[in-house]
This record gives sequence, structure tokens and C-alpha cells, in this order.
Amino acid sequence: MRLNVLMAALLFVSSSLVDAEDKPADLILHNGRIVTVDQEFAIVESMAVKDGLILATGTNESIHEWKGTTTKEIDLQGKMVLPGLIDSHVHPGGASMYEADHEIPAMDTIADVLDYIRRRAKVVPKGEWIRTSQIFITRLKEQRYPTRAELDQAAPEHPVVFRTGPDASANSLALKENGIDAEFAKAHPDHVMVDPKTGEPTGILRQAGAVLKSKGNSISRKITQEERDARLVELLQDYNRWGITGAIDRNCGDSAQAQYQRLLADGKLTVRMRLSRGLSPNTDFASVEKKLDQFANDALFTDPHPRLGIIGVKVFLDGGMLTGSAFFDQPWGVSQIYGIDDPAYKGMRYIEDPRLYDLVKATVSRNLAFTAHCQGDGAVGSLVRTYQRVNETNPVAPTHSSITHSSFMSKQAISAAASVGIGVDLQPAWLYLDGRTLVNQFGIARLKHFIPLKSLFEANVICGGGSDHMQRIGSMRSVNPYNPFFGMWVTVTRHAKWFDASIHPQESLSREQMIGYYTINNAWLMRMEDEIGSLEAGKRADFIIIDRNLLTCLPADIQHTQVLATYLDGKKLGSLKAE
Repeated sequence: MRLNVLMAALLFVSSSLVDAEDKPADLILHNGRIVTVDQEFAIVESMAVKDGLILATGTNESIHEWKGTTTKEIDLQGKMVLPGLIDSHVHPGGASMYEADHEIPAMDTIADVLDYIRRRAKVVPKGEWIRTSQIFITRLKEQRYPTRAELDQAAPEHPVVFRTGPDASANSLALKENGIDAEFAKAHPDHVMVDPKTGEPTGILRQAGAVLKSKGNSISRKITQEERDARLVELLQDYNRWGITGAIDRNCGDSAQAQYQRLLADGKLTVRMRLSRGLSPNTDFASVEKKLDQFANDALFTDPHPRLGIIGVKVFLDGGMLTGSAFFDQPWGVSQIYGIDDPAYKGMRYIEDPRLYDLVKATVSRNLAFTAHCQGDGAVGSLVRTYQRVNETNPVAPTHSSITHSSFMSKQAISAAASVGIGVDLQPAWLYLDGRTLVNQFGIARLKHFIPLKSLFEANVICGGGSDHMQRIGSMRSVNPYNPFFGMWVTVTRHAKWFDASIHPQESLSREQMIGYYTINNAWLMRMEDEIGSLEAGKRADFIIIDRNLLTCLPADIQHTQVLATYLDGKKLGSLKAE
């Protein structure tokens, strides 16, 4: 596929050279370090842009011939230029609305959580609910839930629920409003944790949504569609500020797609968005196929816009590594952190193999890209084996199907992924944020294939860097940071928060691989590698100018990279305000 791109580029340049004097470049950048991310990973001095496309790259002298009287020139003065960066996994709509009512601070400790609840208790009317969401106990310094008593003390006159993924900790009023007492606990032992001495609920609830309903709404005003769109525009502009010109919305619904279409129509979609549409996998199969037909016949799939398109579907195959429910081949092990007392417990899987096979085959046969949330190696192995079976009759690679997260893998899964030609969408920041807890839980040896980036690159598996951005506007304020340079730093150092050593440093990426991870590899996952992801003649002129040389700077400096300018289709985007 890359060969076809290069041939097209050569034809483009050769035909254009004939009338270069008649069609001068709109923009020339020179005297720089322009990282093309082509097959040779060439670094050139100069680049010419015309009508939003790259005309040519090369030496200052060779590109000078594209200069005309109307050509704008930028003297890079040695600065580095990269292709526009791409995030393979975001949820922008929900993330942009997370603080629509009030600012929510970062919470690193139980004290932070309780302080926030106390502040909310002063402004939320008595008797109304106070909620937190996606505060992962694995990322709290104490590595535990706030207790029922602590929540009672922080807000004695409000029902309170602390959510961490599907599980939760609730205070006494929240339990009372839902009728959760000792008798209820006896009838729901899988959901309600109890004190073994008294039989009273501790406040910790598994799959809390099954037994706990938070009533009422502490947000007093209605948020309009215009406000929602404005907040999404603000978030996308912050993506641009950090050099992000493309992203994949993983698990996009109807309303989110409609919102992107509104922004596109208004000329406000400043990030190329590709959509993995959410799919409910366990409904009757006729309904599943009807949905797949809907996506396959959507104009955003059959004739995608350069800024917006559908690539396929996403389902959830297992639970989460942050909540103790990822599906593994080996048991989790008894855990105080995760509240696991069954030594045989391997986690949760939501789709059995026969249905998974039918889903993948039906998706691939429509040329849609299939992906599934898979955290544990058991879930990853199941999906890879399914791809192998489907590939026997329906080639999978042309669809650019993938594994989402794929945090825990095996040597066999990596080899199988390479043989089928599927991609992997990985979140390196999780190694930094969750590595300490995972080492404590599993031991360092079991993490040998945790986010195994080097092994994937060496096996020629196309893996791309994502953030799974879910909350807040702000590249390092977000629960899952979307700052791509922070992610790059993690891929090179494999450092973890509150942990003294690198985690399996043999899986670190080189600087060239680090850059490819956030550019051409993610362009492949977007099904746009013929248009973006590298700076080659004939491709779209998406690029960024940065303040340091990422190939030679100290590893510690990678995460502090600043973007000086972001260009999309050869046009400079708005001012890059400070975070």
C-alpha cells in the first residue's frame, strides 16, 4: 500500500515540475529538520505546499524552484517539523462536557476525594446527590475505595456515590435511598459487599448500576446544543494546540456523529475525525446486521469527507484492568486492592466465541473495520483467534480491523496479529499511571507483555498511540492525558508514577518508532494512510512545528515539547493559547 503512495507521489511531482513556474507553491518551509516519516524516515531541509497538498520535500535549493511571487516562506531556523499527530482513541463529546457545570479537580488521594465532596456539599441542596465518576482506585495513592464512614462524614446530608468504572462506593444515605441494607445484601451477594462480622453493607458495590440508582440531578441549568457544540470546539482546538490533527472516536453514537456533522457544516471541525460506531453485540443477530448495514451504507463510510468519516464498529469483549474485571488466561489472584477473594477468578468477558465469530465475519464482509475493547490477555487471545478463523474465508487486513487497548498480550497473540494483518490501539500513559498497582498485583514477570510496544514493532504489527481521553479539557488535566508528547515519553522511558524503575525497558521504542507510533501508524488505523501520517508529495499538508529535536533531546525533555504552530490542509490553525 505504501508503494502505491510513493508511486503516486512520484507521478505527482514529475507532472508538476513541468509547470512549476506557472503554479508556484502557496507555502515553502526551509532551513529546518522536516521529519517526513516516509519509508526511509528521511529528514529534509525544505517542503513546498500548494492547495493544501505537499508538492515536494528536499533540500533548500531543490524546493526553491517552487517559489513564486505569491509564495509565503517560513524560515524554520533549524526547528523540527513533524506530520500532524494522531490520537487513535478518544471520546471528545463526553470529555468536553465533563466540567460543563463546575470545575472538577484532579484527585490523587482519598483526602482529595473527600475534600471535593465537602465542597460540593456546600453548594448542592441538601438531599440531592453528589457523584464522582472515573476516579480509579488504582491511581489513588492509597489504592482503595473511600469508606462508607468517610463519605458519611464528608457529606452527612447528601447521598454520595464514588464511581470507579462499573464499581462504586456509596454512603449511608445513598444505600438507604436504594433500600440496600443487610437483607438486600443477602439477596444480592455478587453486588453488595458486607462486613463479615455484622453482615452490614460496607458501601462497596460491584457493577453498581445493577443495584444503585442515583436520583435527581444537581446540575440546575439545562445545557443547550449550542453550548455543547462550543465546548467540543474548545476541546478540538486544544487538541490542535498539542499538535493533534487527527483522531478516532472509539464508540461513537448517533448524537456524537450528528454533532461532528454540525461542526463540519459550520467549518469548525479542526481535527480529522474517524468514527468507530458503537455496536450492541448481544442483541438478536438480525438487529446487529441491520445496524451494520446502516453503517456500511452511510455516506460517511461510502464517501467519507476528508475531515469526517466512519471506519467501522466497536464492541466490548471484557472488563477493565483498572476495576479488576479484565479477562485473563490466568487468575487475577486474591486482591485487597480490587476486592477479589476468589482465587480462581479470571475476570469478566461479555461476548462468547461463537457470537464473536459471527460479529467479526459480518463486519469484515461489509468492509467495515472491527475492533473490540480487550484488556486482559484472555480477551486479546480470543479476538486474535477469531480474526484468524474469519481470515480463512474473508480477508481481514484490508478492513484495517484492530484490537482496542490490548494492554496484556502474549507472544502468540503478537505473532497471530502480524500474520492476519490487524492493528493494535494502545494507551502508553496507562503504563505510567497504573504500572505501580499492576506490579503490586501481578508481579513484574507477568507484565512481560504489558503494552509490549517493541515486540509489536519488531513483529511488524501496526500499533498506534491513543489516550482514551474521556474527561476534561486540558492535555494533562484529563483523567487519561491526551498530551501526545507525554505519551511519547512513556514509550521511550516506560517510567511509572510512584515507582522507582522502568517497567520492562526492553519494550521501549526508539525515537523514530515513537514518532511513527503517533503519525503513520495511526493514519493506517484511520484508514487514511494514503492521505496523511507522513510528509510526502501528494499527501495532505497536515504538519506541526515544534520547539525541540525529538530525535536527539534528553529522554526527560520529550514530555515538555511545545507546539509552535499546527497546520491542517496547509492552513495554520488559530493561536495556541496556554493550557
